[in-house]
This record gives sequence, structure tokens and C-alpha cells, in this order.
Amino acid sequence: MPKKAAGTTATSTPTQPVGHTRHGELTLDQLAGIQPGLGRLMVEVGERYWILYYAAQGGNWELAAHQLHQIQSLFKAGAITRPKMAKYLEAYDQGYLAAMAAAIEARDLMAFEKAYRRGIDGANALHQATGHGEIQWQLPPTPPLHLALGPRKPKG
Repeated sequence: MPKKAAGTTATSTPTQPVGHTRHGELTLDQLAGIQPGLGRLMVEVGERYWILYYAAQGGNWELAAHQLHQIQSLFKAGAITRPKMAKYLEAYDQGYLAAMAAAIEARDLMAFEKAYRRGIDGANALHQATGHGEIQWQLPPTPPLHLALGPRKPKG
């Protein structure tokens, strides 16, 4: 007989295990339902893409590389939670993000700038192609103020 946690809607069955938390129980379907879609993930992608640009401009290549890696991780999560978008995310990663990664590795600001601007155009084209032409990302004209974006100072 399925068991139901008091005060929750989670029901355990042989095919639907329940996860226990200190606040109640959740089924796999409930857990799947709360996974972030691209609408939520892309807000973070946009913020990291913004930081990425100004970190590279400021010579903080380590921060630029970190932001790029985090964007790639968000794309991987998006490909899992929204599998029909996986091909677009992978194409963007292998094309635009790979070009930025190479420029960051080489610390080549001109190549980075070119790859970054192409990435904006590519993202906006993908928004259009996937039925979200209302989303046109643009680089904010000022850097984020909450991070030090210049070169890292040596410890010492």
C-alpha cells in the first residue's frame, strides 16, 4: 500500500520512490517539476555573460574563465531539464563559447571581443529561431560594481 506523508501530496509506490526531507516528502515527479527551465537559467547566464565581458576587459582572465565555465555548466543543466533545446545549447557552446575560451586561454583581448560580440548575435539569432524573438540580449554599458574586475593582485 502506498504511504503518504502527513501534510504532503507525496505518495510512495513501487515505481515512484519518495525522497525524505526534514520538511516533508517529495516524489520524483515533484522533484522533476521544480527543476529550473531555461527561463530561470538564462537570467544567470545573462549575468555571467555580462561579468565575463568586463572581467576580460579588465584583464581578470581568471574571472573571465570562471564565468565562462559557469555558463557552460548552466547550459549542461538546461540540456538536461529541457532536452529539446539541447542541440541549440550544445551548438552555442561548441561554436561561440569555444571561441571565447580559446581567446581567454591566449589572453587575446581582440579575439575575445570579436568572439564575444559574435556570441551576442548568435544568442539573439537562437532566441528568434526558438520562438523567443522578444528576447534580444545586449551588453550593459557599465560593468557590474559588486566585483573587482581588474587583474588579480599577487598574494603576499
